[in-house]
Amino acid sequence: MTTIATALLSIVELPYAYDALEPYISAETLHFHHDLHYAGYVAKLEELTQGTHYATMSLEEVVRNSDGAIFNNAAQAWNHVFYFEQLAPHAKHTPEGKLRHAIDENFGSIEELKRRMTTASLSLFGSGWVWLASDADGKLYIVSKPNAGTPLTDGLTPLLCIDVWEHAYYIDYRNQRKTAVEEFWKVLDWGKVERRYEALFM
Repeated sequence: MTTIATALLSIVELPYAYDALEPYISAETLHFHHDLHYAGYVAKLEELTQGTHYATMSLEEVVRNSDGAIFNNAAQAWNHVFYFEQLAPHAKHTPEGKLRHAIDENFGSIEELKRRMTTASLSLFGSGWVWLASDADGKLYIVSKPNAGTPLTDGLTPLLCIDVWEHAYYIDYRNQRKTAVEEFWKVLDWGKVERRYEALFM
């Protein structure tokens, strides 16, 4: 199966059915979000990198080593795969273990982390992403990035993200970004986030 690390010119399929996240994220939204927006970034990236040294790199390498249009399309492709993979129809709703300890240590509680990430999502002007990321020592950060921004370019490891581009929520929630973010937490799989964090210590 194509993975997020190797998927440069390949479409990574959703790990669940289009209607699996309803009623929080509709099948219509996922069809548009995955099949048109995400797939569009991959297609544009193929056009931009054909015959260049980027064509032999992994998607993550392209994100870390490019700028301009190539960066924008590569980062958007990477961000979207990361975003889709963290969601699940039967999600684990509460983090445990090392991740929970780090959240409590850095933010006080899971509720406070959610509050801060929600606030960051509402405060980000225009389109972009809000990330929970970790440094090499396991310290957690909330990172807001406009447009295609990602913590990969800051030397941080992304753990989860909220997509606040309108195409991620407008079909279901129109201009109610706050409601969309509140519903996002109901399909975020904390088990996936735990595994991403624990991989830092392996």
